[in-house]
Amino acid sequence: MADLTKKFDVLVIGGGNAALCAAISARRAGASVLVLEGAPKFYRGGNTRHTRNMRCAHDAATEILTGPYTEEEFWDDLLRLTGGQTDEELAKFMIRESKDILNWIVEQGVRWQPSLGGTLSLGRTNSFFLGGGRAMLNALYLTAEKLGVEIVYDAEVIDLQIEDGMFLSAKLKQPIDSAVEIRASALVAAAGGFEANIEWLKEYWGEAADNFLIRGTPYNRGSILKMLLDKGVQDIGDPTQCHAVAIDARAPKFDGGIITRHDSVVFGIVVNKHAQRFYDEGEDIWPKRYAIWGRLVAAQPDQIAYIIFDASVRNSFMPTLFPPIEGTTIAELAGKLELDPAALEKTITEFNAAVQPGTFDHTILDDCRTEGITPPKTHWARRIETPPYLAYPVRPGITFTYLGTRVNKQSRMVMKDGKPSANMFAAGEIMAGNVLGKGYAAGIGMTIGSVFGRVAGREAAKNARN
Repeated sequence: MADLTKKFDVLVIGGGNAALCAAISARRAGASVLVLEGAPKFYRGGNTRHTRNMRCAHDAATEILTGPYTEEEFWDDLLRLTGGQTDEELAKFMIRESKDILNWIVEQGVRWQPSLGGTLSLGRTNSFFLGGGRAMLNALYLTAEKLGVEIVYDAEVIDLQIEDGMFLSAKLKQPIDSAVEIRASALVAAAGGFEANIEWLKEYWGEAADNFLIRGTPYNRGSILKMLLDKGVQDIGDPTQCHAVAIDARAPKFDGGIITRHDSVVFGIVVNKHAQRFYDEGEDIWPKRYAIWGRLVAAQPDQIAYIIFDASVRNSFMPTLFPPIEGTTIAELAGKLELDPAALEKTITEFNAAVQPGTFDHTILDDCRTEGITPPKTHWARRIETPPYLAYPVRPGITFTYLGTRVNKQSRMVMKDGKPSANMFAAGEIMAGNVLGKGYAAGIGMTIGSVFGRVAGREAAKNARN
């Protein structure tokens, strides 16, 4: 058991991918390292437990990647999806460092598998973890423990002692082996965003936040983030921006994970409670657009929407935990969804009439489109006419929030006066807003965590030794 009365070189608060990369990196640099995970051991790892892949730049095909994904292409994708709302220097630094992460993460025991297919279209850009996020996490924990990283679970931090930008100690909610205060020469904060804190979300979203579902851990309540911002760390990011996808409305309030996400949007249409379409379902390749649908649904009445499709495409996308709702007619389906049958029939009739001839191919921006309706469907538009008719009810599924701590290229936190902190570093979702001003593309969250976790650990160790 760890001796919590001694002073550690590096304290890592958090227990997911970013935290473990930081802990391993710091330990390999010769530092004594303590990890405080606020969750019980079974629920360790934050949102990493639910992930599947990571997006890294690479110059050539590998055993599991089908072709090159250059730094330039990665930057172009990031620039487009954020609409320019990104710290260019930090983003390009992350992209450059990501090339080395592909090998470094394997050296820490993580293994890759060939890409999943279907609507994901990620075989060239994203590396998939063999066994998923939990297997990846277990590998990192095993490596950290073998290296001598001390790990404590159920270790909720309720206060940070910080003076003039210097971390001194962390106070625990409950004593662990009689210790209530943890001292360290450097701090790495990797404790996620505030997505599981509904009251905090309501400060920005109002009562609508009561209808949000939280895809990941219920432990990411933003307490460490709030402490840091209250104690002089400079914030970055729009508090209303987040990674939010459309997930099944029948999912649990917390921790539904990847199996509640719907990838069927491009194969049909999406309507709100008034049976009206409200956005282009075929705007871009799905991995670049799936994370906008949570915010789109959040803006609809009662934060509910319905993905509508027909029997001809029911095997075209990855199935989810919940089966689709079926009707032999549009009117019957509408009744089961508690929608106005006449309104849904009108929406689908008008959509079908607007569909133009084309050659369907969901892996490219094809020529199947609509004309004469608003909003248009610019790609993958096909008539909905083969019974039975099917639907998934969806709500906003929040993955993580983008409000965070500002950092520099050393992952060092920046204080409100613009000066770097003396000994505080951040990695993962708690600082993702530096790179993600808005928008998302599959696998970038894991890239942010791995790259900045590795850097934060290395720099914290160096800082502690000095």
